[in-house]
Amino acid sequence: MARIAILSYIKRKSLVHELTGTTKLIFFIAWSVASMVTYDTRVLICMLLISVVVFKVSKIKIRDISIVLGLAAVFLLMNNLFVYLFSPEYGVGLYESRTVLFTIAGPYTVTLQQLFYHLNMTMKVICVVPVALLFIACTDPSEFAASLASIGVSYRVGYSVSLALRYIPDVQREYHNISQAQQARGIDLSGKDKLLTRMKNSVAILLPLILSSLNRIETVSNAMELRGFGKKKKRTWYAKRPMKRNDWLTIGFVLLILAVDLVVTFWDGSRYYNPFL
Repeated sequence: MARIAILSYIKRKSLVHELTGTTKLIFFIAWSVASMVTYDTRVLICMLLISVVVFKVSKIKIRDISIVLGLAAVFLLMNNLFVYLFSPEYGVGLYESRTVLFTIAGPYTVTLQQLFYHLNMTMKVICVVPVALLFIACTDPSEFAASLASIGVSYRVGYSVSLALRYIPDVQREYHNISQAQQARGIDLSGKDKLLTRMKNSVAILLPLILSSLNRIETVSNAMELRGFGKKKKRTWYAKRPMKRNDWLTIGFVLLILAVDLVVTFWDGSRYYNPFL
């Protein structure tokens, strides 16, 4: 059975992969700012459509990032639930009107304004998460480190991020190998057993995984120290690529989106589009 990689680089031949790491980093930062600033539903719908097109162009399949999307969906559901539990009338005060659809119990009433606020909040997350996952899945870790250095981030920080991204697939591979070895010894880790029993059996995987990770960290640290890592203030990057026409067009496109987003959002002095007036 094929294993699904989580938060790792997925090599494909697409227009998104051909862009430099610097371009993808600038796109991600500008896109995140644009989506976080606005609560204008019209802008969010346009950004959502653009993100779908970018996802299609990248040739990354849903199944490639299905686990992370599932976790993001759970987080989004919990976020909406807690916002409603602690502030069920927030949308009413925000949009200065109240249209009750039905009452649940006590102060918990479902209003059209609150649902509209939750819709905007959900769309903001949906706009950002796929683009963030595409940025990680379409960018080689070494190129990502080079892109951080190109915008002024210390190469020590960039190299640390690169090592972390490279380490994620190794941890997954190690976990799978240890799990197979423990199951061969008769330790059941499937969903057939009770939850408490599975949690106890998981210790047989986590302990060797932690120890092997510590050994690998020590090996990498010694290798970096022997090569004089951190001695100089700057360094060159083998994975860094020169900017091409598509890179400049992409940067111009996302900056245009950000400019339009800010203008439309704050045109009337408010971040919120109010269709109830």
